[in-house]
Parts: sequence; C-alpha cells; structure tokens
Amino acid sequence: MSTDPLAGLVAALQRLPGIGAKSAQRLAYHLLKTPREEVDALCAAMLLVKERVTYCTICSNITDVDPCHYCTDPARERRTICVVEQPENVWAVERTRGFRGKYHVLMGAIAPLQGVGPDDLRITGLLGRVADGGVEEVILATNPTVEGEATALYLAKLLKPLGVRVSRIAMGVPVGSDLDYTDEFTMSKAMEGRRDM
Repeated sequence: MSTDPLAGLVAALQRLPGIGAKSAQRLAYHLLKTPREEVDALCAAMLLVKERVTYCTICSNITDVDPCHYCTDPARERRTICVVEQPENVWAVERTRGFRGKYHVLMGAIAPLQGVGPDDLRITGLLGRVADGGVEEVILATNPTVEGEATALYLAKLLKPLGVRVSRIAMGVPVGSDLDYTDEFTMSKAMEGRRDM
C-alpha cells in the first residue's frame, strides 16, 4: 500500500519549528503549484546547506569556511568578544551594525530542567580564547530568560578571575524573548547600555 505523497509532505513540514497543521498544509499546496524548477532549486539549496555548512572551530558560529569570516576578518576588534547562545543570535547583534568585535556561540544555555549543564555548552573554548590574551572585554548577550541569566552569571564567575571586563547587555531586550526576534533599535540600545557584572 503506497503512502499519500501530499500527506507525507504535510507531515514532514509540520516537523519544522513554528509550523502547525494549517501552515504545513498551506506550504504543501503552495509547493504543489510551484514550477518544478523552483522546487528543485529549493531542494538543492537545502541539500547544499546540509553538505557545506558547519560550525567554526574558534567561535562555534555557523559557516561554510572554517574559521568563519568573523574570526578571520582583520577589521574586527580582537579585544572584545560577544557571547551569545545560538548562531541566529549573531545575526541579531550584527543587524545593529554597532558591534565590530568577535563572537562566541555557546550552543545553548544552562537549563537543568532540560538536562543542559555547563559541560554541554561551548564554554571551554571561550575560556581558552580569553586565557590566550588580548581580550579586554567579554559581553554576555545571552537571552533575557531564566536560563540566559543563569548562564550569564555562571560565565561571569568564570571570567572575572581571568582579568577581563565582563559586561551584560542592557535589558532593553524584553524579558522572556529571543534575541533573533529583537528589532535593530532595541538590540542597539541594549548593546550601548550593557553593564559590568
């Protein structure tokens, strides 16, 4: 007995974050009406991302070259590292066009209820970068959630003995939200109003 291909597509689309049953159905019907060449191009783009995109061995950001362009750009300021939870948070900070330092992506936040502890995050690499010297400030730009705050406090405790300034972005970013949903102005003001920890 063969499976209905349209139902299979709807089910597959529903597994994407933020896509419910109705949205998945709308997308499936849209793809059904879309010319074959466009669907082939979409499939090729998705496969290319899976084949070529990886994580930077220095900062853990997503990249198609290793190290990434943020780590290798000589115009970026080496003395400042902005720490974020996820790669998409780098884009949120970059949209402000006000930060010209380097990044470090933790790949999550401390969340004991979900079984995520400090050893599950990319903290060792951050500490190594700071210990190597040349870093004067670490900006903790974790999400303003309970987990993000706990992660920021934990990192501040580890970083302060290394002799660097540790600051936290200002809370212009709404509590409980993700950085990737923050507009440029709010993110810019949050970066400007960061405070020492």
